[in-house]
Amino acid sequence: MKALVDVFRPEADLIHVVLDNLNTHKLASLYEAFPAEEAHRIVQRLAFHHTPKHGSWLNMAEIELSILSRQTLAERMQDKETLSREVQAWEVERNESGATIDWQFTTIDARIKLKRLYPSFNT
Repeated sequence: MKALVDVFRPEADLIHVVLDNLNTHKLASLYEAFPAEEAHRIVQRLAFHHTPKHGSWLNMAEIELSILSRQTLAERMQDKETLSREVQAWEVERNESGATIDWQFTTIDARIKLKRLYPSFNT
């Protein structure tokens, strides 16, 4: 987080960081790693957003990245600006079309595929 604030985005007033719910992904971890004054300085520039503890958000993100890759990134981009422009155009089109993900993995499917993770009540 210190490198993010000081090296990668020193010009940003506030940096939004998306994290899972790992126990080290808490503001308190910065106070454990740095003196209080330094930790406070870093914390003032960060806004943490935690992903849901349960759900398929990661799968949905992976699906969207796969679609982006197939629809837009299949060819080589000549420079960073072209890449940025193409991705932004794809994002606008995707959002305006109201694209959704048809999530078809049901609880029943999960119980079959992940059978080893569910307790067996058969004796």
